Amino acid sequence: MPPAAKSASISKGALWAGRIISALVVLFMLFDSITKILRTQQVIDATVRIGFPVSTIVGIGVTLLISTILYVIPQTSILGAILLTGYLGGATAANVRTSPLFNTVFPILFGILAWLGLYLREDRLRALLPLKS
Repeated sequence: MPPAAKSASISKGALWAGRIISALVVLFMLFDSITKILRTQQVIDATVRIGFPVSTIVGIGVTLLISTILYVIPQTSILGAILLTGYLGGATAANVRTSPLFNTVFPILFGILAWLGLYLREDRLRALLPLKS
């Protein structure tokens, strides 16, 4: 699809809303991945509390960082969203076992926001999932 046709099919408001929502998701995921890669004490404590060994923290952080980078790149954004959904599904499952309700809802909310932001800014996703009012 030519660039002019792509920009014409998405309103400026939807495009900017999608960019802002996606940026918030990306900022949170970058923060989460970097704190895991750096193995901050709070991350170590939380990881152990939910039942994962400390040795898995860096690998989880690198996986999240790669998934987030793929989400940011327009050509791989849908793959990135799929990978982030998997990550957030795992976070939800881990939190259901050990954490209060807020910690369980948080990854679900970010999964919804990741897809909403992508849907608002990405024609390919709109073509796959044409929601009509």
